[in-house]
Amino acid sequence: MSIPEILINDGFISQHDREKIDNLSATSGLSFIKIALNFGYISRKNYERSLINAGYEFKQIRELPFDTEVLSKIELKFADQHVALPLRIENNRVVTIMSDPSNQLFLDYIRFTYDCEPEIIVASDLDIVWLSHKLLGDKYVKSAVFELLKRDPNSSAFITFTSSQLVFLFGFLALVVIGLMINFKNTSITINVIISFFFLVAILFKLFLALVGSRFELHQAVTREDLKLLKTEDLPIYTILLPVYKEDKLIKKLIWNLQALDYPREMLDIKLLIEEDDDKTLNAVKNLDFPAIFEVVVVPFHMPKTKPKACNYGLHFSRGKYLTIYDAEDIPDTDQLKKIVSMFNNLPSNYICIQSALNYFNRNENFLTRMFTLEYSYWFDYMLPGLDTLDIPIPLGGTSNHFKLENLVELGAWDPFNVTEDADLGLRAYAKGYKIAVVNSTTYEEANNEPFNWIRQRSRWIKGYMQTYLVHMRNPIALWRKLGWKGFLGFNFFIGATPLTFLVYPFLLAIFISYLIFDLSTIRSLFPDWVLFMSIFNLMVGNILMIYINMMAVFKRRYYELILFAIANPVYWLMHSIAAFKGLYQLVVKPFYWEKTEHGLSKVNSPTNIVK
Repeated sequence: MSIPEILINDGFISQHDREKIDNLSATSGLSFIKIALNFGYISRKNYERSLINAGYEFKQIRELPFDTEVLSKIELKFADQHVALPLRIENNRVVTIMSDPSNQLFLDYIRFTYDCEPEIIVASDLDIVWLSHKLLGDKYVKSAVFELLKRDPNSSAFITFTSSQLVFLFGFLALVVIGLMINFKNTSITINVIISFFFLVAILFKLFLALVGSRFELHQAVTREDLKLLKTEDLPIYTILLPVYKEDKLIKKLIWNLQALDYPREMLDIKLLIEEDDDKTLNAVKNLDFPAIFEVVVVPFHMPKTKPKACNYGLHFSRGKYLTIYDAEDIPDTDQLKKIVSMFNNLPSNYICIQSALNYFNRNENFLTRMFTLEYSYWFDYMLPGLDTLDIPIPLGGTSNHFKLENLVELGAWDPFNVTEDADLGLRAYAKGYKIAVVNSTTYEEANNEPFNWIRQRSRWIKGYMQTYLVHMRNPIALWRKLGWKGFLGFNFFIGATPLTFLVYPFLLAIFISYLIFDLSTIRSLFPDWVLFMSIFNLMVGNILMIYINMMAVFKRRYYELILFAIANPVYWLMHSIAAFKGLYQLVVKPFYWEKTEHGLSKVNSPTNIVK
């Protein structure tokens, strides 16, 4: 009796389910058991119970011996589609691990390829996936790491500082030191004036972007009427990448969030990207007692161990026309995928990415989550629409950016050596003439509610902005020609100025505090009155403007209870400065290190707590 018949007899799937699975198998090339387990037709627990009751025994296979010559004759994608793998030839039989021992297509493939009968070992589908990717995934993981470096080395962050950048940097520092030695006072005044002026201009630029973006309402791009025009049979396959690492506590929540998506499950191609050494998450999936609607892809070990490397690896197995990334704790609007399809249908062909807004479901949990929410609200609801309106490169967020898959591959996908890979990708897309739109849909995340965890996350982001700036400013003249004057200035004042303002903020604050604490004549001996007043003015005006921008952030989403917390922005900026100096240190000593953010710390877990 075949495995499908056993599952039907045990009541775990219906005859109607089998017909749907067979139809999907015929169009996708995926085997019956692959679809049944990864499209939510049966839980792995029930699948294993049914096979054990039928007399099959599941074996542990990770340490089984294998023959590289036998493995060289099978392609990983084919093994992955059938959740089966030949390991070696023994006693004139091919030792073959299978999750569905009745898969005649794969059995015939073994007989034809090796001219031997198979000796079947039944094993868990996830154990087979783990072993298949570990043994056969080498060329794919190397492509994930080195493809961009090979195709477009000037766009890769593999080299942090070029020789010319190091010469410029150390030359500039030498001039500053010489200036301080020759004329300490005038050199100090010049440095102070430059820092103060730059700080104020950077803040004014952000205010200008926010005011431009404020003219656009959140709910204007895709309407309910637009969604009604979409026909289910016309919806394309949609790939969702879910890069996770040691997120075993969030797996159940992740499944519920995915099941809430208003999109036909047969048209979803959801890949849960799990690192080879992440047994915690793999076991959490294996122990689920209800059906899941995602496919596990195991990423073989290879440095750097970063999210973009995992996503690049997942691209090799993606089947969708469109592709997006969600993090493990993300709660996207249920109609987000349909909105993206509708918007792409109406946009010119040079639009290859649509960014959804990000916000937080635990915004009122503590001081840090409130400040985080204010920051993300003005970023996605004001700044990005402002960038979009002014046709300035948009630094994509790390999640909920929706791509045309073929164009993403054309761009070389993500840079595995850049720790803010999507900001870099947004700039590379813009430089090649592609456009990025912003959609009226939100993905809710968990705001960091713990200071040290927040510092880890923010230091990685700021380090990534520094990486992106260094990569694309290797040849400023060429960048100017690619981006135009608006794009070039926007890049410098948005990507370049952001970490720099955080780095100089403590120095401006120190001058202000010195002015308050120390005797006026003491500090006047170093700085004349006009320099002191300009520095203090810029600091105060800069902080007032950022407070104003944060206050603006509450209005589009009606988060009025957060408005007074905008006053605390100077304290929040000081936390950014701590993260910026940590990021700068890591940029020098370990530029590719991915500082993991711990998720699942919030006590606010349910999507029902979201107020839209």
